Amino acid sequence: MAGHGAPQTDTHQLKQAGEAGMRAVIVAANWHQQVMDGLVAGAERAATEAGIEYKIVRVPGTFELPIAAARLAAEYDAVVALGVVIRGGTPHFDYVCQGATAGLMDVSLLTGKPVGFGVLTCDTEEQALDRAGLENSSEDKGYEAMSAALETAVTLAKNQSLDGLI
Repeated sequence: MAGHGAPQTDTHQLKQAGEAGMRAVIVAANWHQQVMDGLVAGAERAATEAGIEYKIVRVPGTFELPIAAARLAAEYDAVVALGVVIRGGTPHFDYVCQGATAGLMDVSLLTGKPVGFGVLTCDTEEQALDRAGLENSSEDKGYEAMSAALETAVTLAKNQSLDGLI
């Protein structure tokens, strides 16, 4: 299982995000609706548990996540990017995955805002469903992406001296 060895969510830091009045935006692709519904629900659950205000913005696909994240990062303490790309018979999978990954990393580094990476890159639809946080899923990558973004936002807020390092 891909999630083996993953760290536990720091619920104390999640609550600190809410206490600090942090806000997050969930930027989610529209492809593979069932998977995306699960990812968004997981991210919303983490945001609700943290007690933060959040907004959901939908974009056509995973490739469009970086531009939306870049525009929205200025308004929020954390961005959560959710998408899914399922391997097909052409190199399209590789280009979309590489572009989205590099684009979202650039957003984080250029804006100084944490971007929770909830983009599933799977060989099959079954793998995506198993990571989508649905009733029979073994993992909840939407929840994990929101938790990671908020924990990072809290860490950065506590350590303002890190601002000049990037």
